[in-house]
Amino acid sequence: MAELKKGARITGSARDKLASDLRKKYEKGASIRALAEATGRSYGFVHRVLSESGVQLRGRGGATRSKKK
Repeated sequence: MAELKKGARITGSARDKLASDLRKKYEKGASIRALAEATGRSYGFVHRVLSESGVQLRGRGGATRSKKK
């Protein structure tokens, strides 16, 4: 994935292509943070693009807390 110019506005077909690429990688298991790092964009930007493209976002990872007995 090509690194995008930081802060550059991405619209039209370029945004559609980016959304498609991000969606494929996210659905194969890449994290939003990893995608943000690979593209040089922010976590929020990648999250927004994925949401706009209709991706079912995964829940947060990590251990869950349980009540002490």
